[in-house]
Amino acid sequence: MTLLAPATTIPLPAVGRAPVVPALAALGPPRLLAGLDGAERLDRVAHLTRHGSPPDLSASELVALAEDTGLRGRGGAGFPFARKLSAVLEGRRRTDGRAAVVVNGSEGEPSCLKDAALLLYAPHLVLDGALLAARALGAEEVAIGVTRADVARSVRRAIAERGPLSTPVRAQLLTERFVTGEGTALTDGLNRGPGLPSGRKVRSSERGLNGLPTLLSNTETYAQLAVAARLGALGFRTTGDPAEPGTVLLTVAGERVVEAPTGVPLARVLALCGLGPGQGVLVGGYHGTWLSPSAAATAVLTREALATHGAVLGAGAVLPLPEGTCPAGETVRVARWLAAESAGQCGPCVLGLPALADALGQAVGGGGQRALDAVRARMRAVERRGACSHPDGTARFVASALAAFPEEFAGHAHGAGCGRPVLGVLPVTGEEAYGSASAPGTGGGRHAGGHTSTRASRPPAPGQRLLVDWTLCQGHGLCADLVPGMVRLGADGYPERATMPLPARMRRRAQLAVRRCPALALRIQDAT
Repeated sequence: MTLLAPATTIPLPAVGRAPVVPALAALGPPRLLAGLDGAERLDRVAHLTRHGSPPDLSASELVALAEDTGLRGRGGAGFPFARKLSAVLEGRRRTDGRAAVVVNGSEGEPSCLKDAALLLYAPHLVLDGALLAARALGAEEVAIGVTRADVARSVRRAIAERGPLSTPVRAQLLTERFVTGEGTALTDGLNRGPGLPSGRKVRSSERGLNGLPTLLSNTETYAQLAVAARLGALGFRTTGDPAEPGTVLLTVAGERVVEAPTGVPLARVLALCGLGPGQGVLVGGYHGTWLSPSAAATAVLTREALATHGAVLGAGAVLPLPEGTCPAGETVRVARWLAAESAGQCGPCVLGLPALADALGQAVGGGGQRALDAVRARMRAVERRGACSHPDGTARFVASALAAFPEEFAGHAHGAGCGRPVLGVLPVTGEEAYGSASAPGTGGGRHAGGHTSTRASRPPAPGQRLLVDWTLCQGHGLCADLVPGMVRLGADGYPERATMPLPARMRRRAQLAVRRCPALALRIQDAT
């Protein structure tokens, strides 16, 4: 592999949300982060001075550019961007040419900060890509969903710096939670709804913002598109892996954002940040996969290479676990945080994830083999049963930790412990709810693994309603037995109403009905 130029490190100020971004860094000449070595933020003038004006491309030219550069989404699934564009173009034929563009700038996971860094310090690059796509599609609007007030202010300032625009652009502050970035939840929030996953397989290219065919991708993807438009396909391919060209943004250890060419060794990225693989490296964030130290030492940053380790880069989070912390206790903290991040609308999340986290805590607290077996049973109980992928991703995180650290979990379950503290190196918000880092000498995971419900310290739930999804309901009638007096069946055997106020005294029964509905047609939703 060709050696890259010496790393460039760019100090940044604090950004107003823990964990902060103390620095940006780049392996080789940066593209997305270009110009930030001499400025805290690129305003419109500085942006044009550094990058120049972007070209205007037709829809067919834009699709060809995305195909020739092999551009994929940088928000998680890595879906080919050209296919997204083509799907929206096809959808426009059913709506008289109407379409919309959505930028997913929400990062509900504390270990991910790359999109926030772009929108705080290089927002015009993201706007360039979004407006380029909007003009090519003839979109009626560009909507940017964010979950941080400082990011919203930065984007709105950038929009104002551009003056009058032919395509309206708005930045909207959404609820900060893990599932906000799920596609249907994001568009629901931008449509002034509660911002919850729909539970149905709805393609944004068919029905998204305002019910229109919508091009939805994340912040980095649009920034990469803006770079590709300026460089052209051949110029874009001059860096990175030939099969997956370009650069990628990574959030390392939850605090440093690194731009690196695709195909570089993971070990080089860690070394740039003064880190090693430690006990292992979590790749892809809290729905990702643990790599062993030996795997992390040889892994390179391409989809194909990571797939050989059963991993995906996802949203670009890279979290090495230092030697001095307890892996089992760290896993319990994150599992509890993920359980508390439920949208609260389907049984596998509302009941299943807290039960999984509690079972894990019991196992790590010395619960024996039976407790470990209970963890695996809880994982199976939530898989493929949620309104979104959050239950599956959480179960995958726990399963990956059990596989990566089998001796740790077995030792804790059988009372041996590891003697190490839980340092809290895997960042979560609301630390008081998930157990602060234990002091040295407290027995490591046993301190962090005790049975403490994630729900106990959450604020009181607002008024809630029980909802029936008619697209799923099959008239089993079980809900009327489980929630008597609240759900009534009509003459056809289906519930009489689609929405019912949920008194606090009926919440437990309603949760049971949600969990047991054979068609997964019931949900609990906060009243608005």
